[in-house]
Amino acid sequence: MEKRDYYEILGVSKSAAQDEIKKAYRKQALQYHPDKNQGNKEAEEKFKEAAEAYEILSDTQKRQKYDQFGHAAFQNGGAGGFHGGGMTMEDIFSQFGDIFGGFGGFSGGSRGGGVTKGSNLRVKVKLNLEEVARGVEKKIKVKKYVSCDACGGSGAKHGTAKNTCQTCHGHGQVTRVTNTFLGQMQTASTCPTCHGEGTTISQKCESCYGEGIVKKEEVIKINIPAGVAEGMQVKMSGKGNAARRGGVNGDLLVIIQEENHPELTRDGSDLLYNLYLSIPQATLGATVEIPTVEGRAKIKIEAGTQPGRVLRLRGKGIPEVNGYGKGDLLVQINVWIPKSLDKEERKVFEKMVQSDTFTPQPDRSEPSFFNRMKNFFE
Repeated sequence: MEKRDYYEILGVSKSAAQDEIKKAYRKQALQYHPDKNQGNKEAEEKFKEAAEAYEILSDTQKRQKYDQFGHAAFQNGGAGGFHGGGMTMEDIFSQFGDIFGGFGGFSGGSRGGGVTKGSNLRVKVKLNLEEVARGVEKKIKVKKYVSCDACGGSGAKHGTAKNTCQTCHGHGQVTRVTNTFLGQMQTASTCPTCHGEGTTISQKCESCYGEGIVKKEEVIKINIPAGVAEGMQVKMSGKGNAARRGGVNGDLLVIIQEENHPELTRDGSDLLYNLYLSIPQATLGATVEIPTVEGRAKIKIEAGTQPGRVLRLRGKGIPEVNGYGKGDLLVQINVWIPKSLDKEERKVFEKMVQSDTFTPQPDRSEPSFFNRMKNFFE
């Protein structure tokens, strides 16, 4: 099946800025997150697609290669393919293969005695808004496969050695020649005896039963940068499961879960707060206290402040996760109207109604609607 265009998956144009790409991915991740769509295979696939697209488009170098060569840039042998630190399609599918499969299984065996890779692990970490704003170090306990101490990860009993596989003669593959009407056809497959490793074990380790790995509980420190959001992944290379009988460890994928703040609402890098004022406070002005991610802060409310006004506190929001600068804290002004009054309070309000001061007046500093329309058509 032909792969979909990464820009199409996220619903952005090829000229989209990084902020636009990040917002598009966040929206997709929230919509198709497995926890919200349990048992929905279509949503699971779309979640994988979005994560894969964001992995490429959020990285400047990878994005440039993708724009030039398309999906071929990330296939082994493809034009402009990555070397070393780049993520191939095999890496991507290996990454997602364990996201929904827990700890079980190991990633594919090696070819020709090559290096195997352990499977990835996926964990969820909950952060409150204060931790998101400043970044945090978390310590978590993870049950995972680690290299066996008794045999050093070889799978062979201590004091014994591995032997060259007699079936494939150490190549890890067996070749079969088939006669067809077009002539002889040669195919290669993983050796059924050594499973692609090129070696066999004469005496298995008694601790790991020849696997080279055992399950253990390990405490891992995770450094989470400031500005992360719900559904984002923090990748820790080499912190996943160990590979069978030597090889490279898999990765640990940390999925961010964001706890709701009791008073503040997050909107990207900005924070929103609904401030309720009494009628006297809005009329006479006041100094009030509001919450921020850094603690409580006092702000001055001007006399005559109208409901619906938004006060912007610059730099009091959330930092950009992959950039510089911080969002703002937007304070929405609301005026609280009492539902019941005692006799004295009612007299005060009745007296106010009789005063021209408290009769709603149009703002004379602004042109009337009809004058604005007149100027528009002239």
